[in-house]
Amino acid sequence: MSKIKLSETFIKERVKLALAEDLFPNGDITSNLLRNNKIITARILSNQKAIIGGLDFVKYTFAQVDDKIKFIAKKKDGSQVKKNSLVATIKGKTKSILIAERVALNFLSHISGIATKTNEFVKLAGKKSKICCTRKTIPFMRVIQKYGVKLGGGTNHRFNLSDEFLVKDNHIANNNIKEIVSLATKNKKGKKITVEVDNLSQLKKIIGMKFDVVLFDNMNIKNLKKGVQLAKKYHKTEASGNINIKNIKSVAKTGVDRISVGSITHSAPAIDFKIDI
Repeated sequence: MSKIKLSETFIKERVKLALAEDLFPNGDITSNLLRNNKIITARILSNQKAIIGGLDFVKYTFAQVDDKIKFIAKKKDGSQVKKNSLVATIKGKTKSILIAERVALNFLSHISGIATKTNEFVKLAGKKSKICCTRKTIPFMRVIQKYGVKLGGGTNHRFNLSDEFLVKDNHIANNNIKEIVSLATKNKKGKKITVEVDNLSQLKKIIGMKFDVVLFDNMNIKNLKKGVQLAKKYHKTEASGNINIKNIKSVAKTGVDRISVGSITHSAPAIDFKIDI
């Protein structure tokens, strides 16, 4: 599985693209109207309880707009904040702060939203079941979103299609499941193999074969529990499909090793932050 790394170069490049999107073609035409461009100190405040994520994106957003801005983080990525918590201070020219404001907050709000939603699932699932993200991410934002998952205490599933074999229902729709699993085993080359099953009959056809994880997709709690009991001597187990805040505890109680939740990336609400000048 690929390791999620956010290098300084990567962050700066993403910030550069985001600023270009926001400032093309004529810059901040509203802030350019301001006559008073004195140096001020602004504060980033959280309007709600959250897990913080994306402070380096904020830092480099202000730095790229004006390298004389002084950004001081008062929290760390992965830390929990309460409503009205001081997250950071920014000292610099008024126009520069206003130009960078929205791009900086967009990064902070989105990454913190993913971290916060992930953490909610992690707490409800308990220590025995890992909460995993999926590939249901915004194009070109996958690394950033999976970083948010890690901040919230979640586990990154495969990063892309090359990371591991994942034999799903559409792979076996017109093919023999045992043959595909056997082929995956022969071509393993150090990669993990996960096989998705929709029912216990499918599980019984492949149980004990040389693969790593059984993925139980959209199974009810009763069958999921049976499947975990059958498979746990031979394979790691995973559950996916319509996992939400209401049923996560029941899913975790089946004893499944990991639970994949698409909503922690594709539907995480942004956290409400503000810059107070």
